[in-house]
Amino acid sequence: MDCRSIQFSVDKALIDYPQLQVLFNRTAFWARERQITDLQTAIAHSNPVVTVWNAEELIGFARATSDGIYRAVIWDVVIDPRFQGAGLGRKLVETVLAHPAVNKVERVYLMTTHQQSFYERIGFESNSTTTMVLQNQSLETDFAGTLIWESVSS
Repeated sequence: MDCRSIQFSVDKALIDYPQLQVLFNRTAFWARERQITDLQTAIAHSNPVVTVWNAEELIGFARATSDGIYRAVIWDVVIDPRFQGAGLGRKLVETVLAHPAVNKVERVYLMTTHQQSFYERIGFESNSTTTMVLQNQSLETDFAGTLIWESVSS
C-alpha cells in the first residue's frame, strides 16, 4: 500500500464530523449511530485528538482524556478497513501516546473488545484487576448535589 499521501493531524479544527460519523459507522460496531453533536462534545473534552487522512478523506481517528500526570484513557481508535495492515493503527496509537497530554502519565488505559493482541504488540498489558463499569443514569435525574446547590443559591 502506498502511504505517501497519508497525513496525521492533532488539529481538532480540521475534523470533518460527517466523515467521522461515516468512519465510525463503517468501522466500529460500538460507535455506530453516534450523533454529530455528541461527537463534537466528546472531542471538545478530549486531548489529544488524532486524525489520519488520505488526501481529504478521513481514514483514522483516536482520542484520549488525561489529567496530564497520573492517568490517561485512549478512546475510539479506528482505521478504515481499506487501510488496515499498513501500520497506521500502530502509528495512530503511538501518536496519542507521544502527545504531551499523555506521554508523562503513570498509566494509560484503554478498552477493547476484540483487539487485545494488537495493543499487546504496542506494549499494553491485560489488566483484569481494576476494570469496573457504571452504566450512568439519565442526565435529567436529580441528585443530592443539585438539591444542595439549589438551596445554597436561593
